[in-house]
Amino acid sequence: MGYTAPAAQPTAGAGIPKPLDQLPRLAGETTADNPWPVSVLSQKFHTAVDKWPSAWVAGQITEINVRRAGSAYLTLRDDFEDIAMSVSGWGAFAAQAAQFKQGDRVVIHGKADLWMKYTRFSFKGDAIRKIGSGGGLKEQIDELRKKLKGEGLFDADRKVPLPEFPKCIGLICAPQARAEGDVITNVNLRWPSVRFKVKHAHVQGAQCPPDIIAAIRALDADPEVDVIIVARGGGAFEDLIGFSDEGVVRATADCVTPIVSAIGHEDDWTLIDLAADLRASTPTDAAKKVVPDVNEQWQLITGAIERMRMRIGARVDNEIRLVEGYANRPSLTQPLTMLEPHQRFLDDARRRMDIGLTRIIDDASLTVEKLHASLTALSPQSTLNRGYAVVQTADGHVLDDAQAVTSGDELTVTLKHGVLTASVS
Repeated sequence: MGYTAPAAQPTAGAGIPKPLDQLPRLAGETTADNPWPVSVLSQKFHTAVDKWPSAWVAGQITEINVRRAGSAYLTLRDDFEDIAMSVSGWGAFAAQAAQFKQGDRVVIHGKADLWMKYTRFSFKGDAIRKIGSGGGLKEQIDELRKKLKGEGLFDADRKVPLPEFPKCIGLICAPQARAEGDVITNVNLRWPSVRFKVKHAHVQGAQCPPDIIAAIRALDADPEVDVIIVARGGGAFEDLIGFSDEGVVRATADCVTPIVSAIGHEDDWTLIDLAADLRASTPTDAAKKVVPDVNEQWQLITGAIERMRMRIGARVDNEIRLVEGYANRPSLTQPLTMLEPHQRFLDDARRRMDIGLTRIIDDASLTVEKLHASLTALSPQSTLNRGYAVVQTADGHVLDDAQAVTSGDELTVTLKHGVLTASVS
């Protein structure tokens, strides 16, 4: 790649271009008053890198993009160290790279390259070959996944439901990370009353697994924490491998407090996602899943109150109509009408009873009169009234035989009017 220097370059602190031949030739000759422009330094880097020989490089593909025809962009990771580099290529290399996928172990032939516009180093490939897919990082993670799944760490019956209205959220993230702001901001917008307990940890590199494990255990032991969120923004595949560490996965599975994983973006995956009680596609998505929306809750409450009022109103109206129906019945507006049939029955019964009793009395009176007449006709008084008398001895016996008395016996003579005493001579 050739380089044509401008006619003049600006000097430090001035806007006047300075001729290239007036600039220092070597880096050691630069000063604060006579520095190199960025373009000159970038050109020198490019010239130096361009002299490097081509080489074969081995590693594992952790990212690959061949969507644009005629170009390929890969991320190649070292098989043993946490080191990666960018690889790009065009034409025949891009056609070859289109046959590969993430996780493949390859060797790439190419040459170091430096893009001057941003002074960005990369490896420009011209040939690529597959050397296997076993033993790579992705395969190791897949083997660990199968092992932990066989132990039941990912079973659905181990999942703990999230609390509906959490009061305190434990958050694990990197210090000053964007994920922390995303979670806290979105949670506060949806449910302002919630509190946070934040544990900062490394989210990539060798220190990531022990930090994450310690943070999970600390928040799980805190009785105030209702739910835990493990959050990290997006990144390359190798940047997220700490969340597929066996210790991290086991700590997540053993966590009694409900735990949510929010690692990377929608397409990213780690083993912690399988062990967590809930997986969120992003930290923002986690915020939406752990707390309800206060506006939605108010709408639910308002709707419930309206439905209660409508039902109570309908019930009251129905009861009012029922009472009005009863009140308008003739039995209540004219209650005496209920007694009319019974009154008629009683009047008829009394009339019939009066008639019957009158007849009985009349018949009895007639009988009495007949008996009275008979008694009167047959009574001794009637006989006396005709001029007869009743003669009784001193002991009260009626004398009916003159032979029954002797001279000197006292007799009582009963006449129609009065009584006489006489002595038998």
